[in-house]
Amino acid sequence: MSDAVKDAARALSMLDLTSLGEEDCPDIVAALLQRAETPAGNVAAVCIWPRFVAQAKSALESTGIRVATVANFPHGRPDVAGAVETTHQCVRDGADEVDVVWPYEAWLSGNREIARDLVAACKEECGDRAHLKVILETGRLQTDDAIAGSARDAIAAGADFIKTSTGKTKISATLEAAHIMLDAIRESGKPVGLKPSGGIRTSAQAAAFLHLADKVMGPDWATPETFRFGASSLLDDLLAALDGER
Repeated sequence: MSDAVKDAARALSMLDLTSLGEEDCPDIVAALLQRAETPAGNVAAVCIWPRFVAQAKSALESTGIRVATVANFPHGRPDVAGAVETTHQCVRDGADEVDVVWPYEAWLSGNREIARDLVAACKEECGDRAHLKVILETGRLQTDDAIAGSARDAIAAGADFIKTSTGKTKISATLEAAHIMLDAIRESGKPVGLKPSGGIRTSAQAAAFLHLADKVMGPDWATPETFRFGASSLLDDLLAALDGER
């Protein structure tokens, strides 16, 4: 098995297959859920709007595929009560993971306490029932210092994962931002994962992020419990690579 195929197999097992389009409906979500089970193995999770959590949970009950959803999405407003309300309902509906958007504009303006409070409150709502993934929106944070500071604050507030992007901005996942975030995870000493998300469409792009994680964190660190890709079109390219091997 070539290295490229091995990387594709790793990435498939770490994929959060995502559909967060404005036109999403139960039929579109049903089609996504069918794609989550592939001849080459299942994805790690599907990520859908909160209103589809119960549908996804029911359909995937016996597959081992986790159900992820979003809160405070995509704008990252400093609305603690709204983020907590959404998180509460999602967990109640059966979500295994909630991806909440970091209030990056508030943080950049100096209101860092409300950003930390929002994450801490959502984490409390998740409890032991769901993982909380915090979307930093690194393309809007822009500077290395802002990305590193937000990553450290999100981890301190209780994030189980830190995630690069919503996929709704011009700049999404970059290797540079991922490196900064991995450094913050390593320095924290906490069991926190990384989720590159947005603009990752090919096996080669996915492999670059995996190799970066191997370099920074060690070759055994990146597993579906510590590393995810958020993507919608990546699955087709991964399957094409794996289909050639089969």
